[in-house]
Amino acid sequence: MNLKEELETFRESLLQQRDALIVQLNLAKLEAREEWQQAESKLEQLKAKLDTAAREAKDASDDVWASAKVLGEEIKSAYERIKNRL
Repeated sequence: MNLKEELETFRESLLQQRDALIVQLNLAKLEAREEWQQAESKLEQLKAKLDTAAREAKDASDDVWASAKVLGEEIKSAYERIKNRL
């Protein structure tokens, strides 16, 4: 193989790698977006639980607070996973 053919082969290889990375990046964006939407939904649930707990602060049971804490940790983990993907 001459130099021109080697350079063309090398160029084609780079373009194939580039195309594969573009596909992977697009998939990662979709996955991150889906996880974001799930985290946002959980955040809304957490807000509702905290509002309820705040209204019933004197009567709020430990399970309401425990549930809110678990939900908060799930949201935090989701945001960290999304951040790491970006």
